[in-house]
Amino acid sequence: EAKTDGRRYLQAEALYLPGEMAVEEGETLWTPRLYASYSAHGLNGMSQQFHRYLRANIIRFPENKPRPVHLNTWEGIYFNHDPEYIMRMADEAASLGVERFIIDDGWFKGRNDDHAALGDWYLDEQKYPNGLTPVINHVKDLGMEFGIWVEPEMINPNSDLCRAHPDWVLALPGYEQATGRHQWVLNLNIPAAFDYLLERMSWLLGEHQVDYVKWDMNRELVQPGHNGKAAADAQTRQFYRLLDILGERFPHVEFESCSSGGGRIDYEVLTRCHRFWASDNNDALERNTIQRGMSYFFPPEVMGAHIGHHKCHATFRQHSIAFRGLTALFGHMGLELDPLAVDEQEREGYRHYAALHKQWREVIHHGTQWRVDMPDSTTLAQGIVSADQRQGLFIVSQMAMPDYTLMMPLRMPGLAANARYRITLLDHPNIRLTGEGGHTMRKLPAWMETPQTVSGEWLMQAGLALPVLDPETAILIGVERV
Repeated sequence: EAKTDGRRYLQAEALYLPGEMAVEEGETLWTPRLYASYSAHGLNGMSQQFHRYLRANIIRFPENKPRPVHLNTWEGIYFNHDPEYIMRMADEAASLGVERFIIDDGWFKGRNDDHAALGDWYLDEQKYPNGLTPVINHVKDLGMEFGIWVEPEMINPNSDLCRAHPDWVLALPGYEQATGRHQWVLNLNIPAAFDYLLERMSWLLGEHQVDYVKWDMNRELVQPGHNGKAAADAQTRQFYRLLDILGERFPHVEFESCSSGGGRIDYEVLTRCHRFWASDNNDALERNTIQRGMSYFFPPEVMGAHIGHHKCHATFRQHSIAFRGLTALFGHMGLELDPLAVDEQEREGYRHYAALHKQWREVIHHGTQWRVDMPDSTTLAQGIVSADQRQGLFIVSQMAMPDYTLMMPLRMPGLAANARYRITLLDHPNIRLTGEGGHTMRKLPAWMETPQTVSGEWLMQAGLALPVLDPETAILIGVERV
């Protein structure tokens, strides 16, 4: 806020619902933590401090290994689960370089659409007559890890659990609880409800070789109540307790905080999970701004970024495999599709970008991230430089028609000023010099046609000349110290 004399001040507080907290004499109230950062070097400096803090103090992976490339089945098959077909998907996924295969929603009893069965965490034996184990073994025999989707905190009105325990819904007496995505929230403050979820999740993770859990929560808390009082804070703490117990029992399992994309992304849950799904909108154009916003507070290794089908399921907008692949590169990469249902050219694209991500993920997941301001609002640029300043990876994404006739140079921050770097064009959208009809006529910068070696000072201060890019395309540039 601005004071009357121009000074600014910040007020931060816990957001409790009316009547949720009452502190009696001698009692203590523990509020959520507040994290703040100051930097004299702009938003990049502030952001980098957050990233360093998370990497040093909060982010903990079960194993010290590269973050595996995913394939998630949701946008590929939705609720249509056929074990034989899923195993064929796994075969193709492995050939594309996928390292972790995840079965999404639709594996449990009565779950044929999103209207029913949440809460009934028992295997659908009609879909999986031989159980999950044959599929899991097949995935592991292919050299991949196995993951599965759950949404434990949710309950559909149309479910065996709700019919048996309608009093387990998180709600206030006298208020007709609204559904969201045809579901209510399960009250984790009720010991029997908590124990039921703990038992079912322990069955899933204890009886099956699961390496990864995609934990979803597809609706907001609306009038959450327990014993006639507001209970949002209590519900959240019970969710933490559930994750804590599961983490102790199954320390090898990684958890993703999905929450309909973006619904539960914060530093506290990150002490218990290992990845976020940034948004259910997997449109590459939208993802450019979504992922840029998330990057201010979270480093790339915990941000799920997937290559989807060429026709996005959320917007029906269509993009080239190059634009989708490059957009997913600067995060924890995965595929979100059925690899059997696309042509060979698309599959080759998935293979190419999975390999490119693996080639650079050491830099992406451990380097220093920079967002580069461009004078044209239609152009987004960012880069990541390795801690030793020996390698850098920069991307320029053209979101729409440029506002200006020519592109401004790309300045590459974070390099060593007195070092010399070799510039490599790693990926581009097959830029044409002369197009059909009235399409843009171009002259490519010299570095795109002849390899160049220049100083870090030049790249940071003067920058690299850029070609005019078509809307919804991107180019990828690598720099390596010589």
